[in-house]
Amino acid sequence: MIELLSIASQGGWTVALVGYSIVFAALVLLVIVFVNLPKLLNLNLKKKLVREGKVQSEDEDISIEGNVNAAIAMAIHMHFNQIHDEESNIITIKKVTKNYSPWSSKIYSVNNQPR
Repeated sequence: MIELLSIASQGGWTVALVGYSIVFAALVLLVIVFVNLPKLLNLNLKKKLVREGKVQSEDEDISIEGNVNAAIAMAIHMHFNQIHDEESNIITIKKVTKNYSPWSSKIYSVNNQPR
């Protein structure tokens, strides 16, 4: 019995260690990708500018600021959300009459216990 518990606990530690190491390796890989992605995009943009014949110095920054990106994204979002119809903005309230049901009657509630 003791041998089975020790084997099970060793297997549990192995599974936990392998699982944590896989998650940690995936997070490190994602950090590497997200750090290098802007560099790759700028490299692609520089190649495109060279093909078009626009000369640019090495120290000139061609990236777009975050607030400009946010404004562009918001404008695109607003443009594509205006596709649906306008609402009438009229609210109607109809009174609904309910038929009597003993299931919802208060006289049969829990507080009304027999004596």
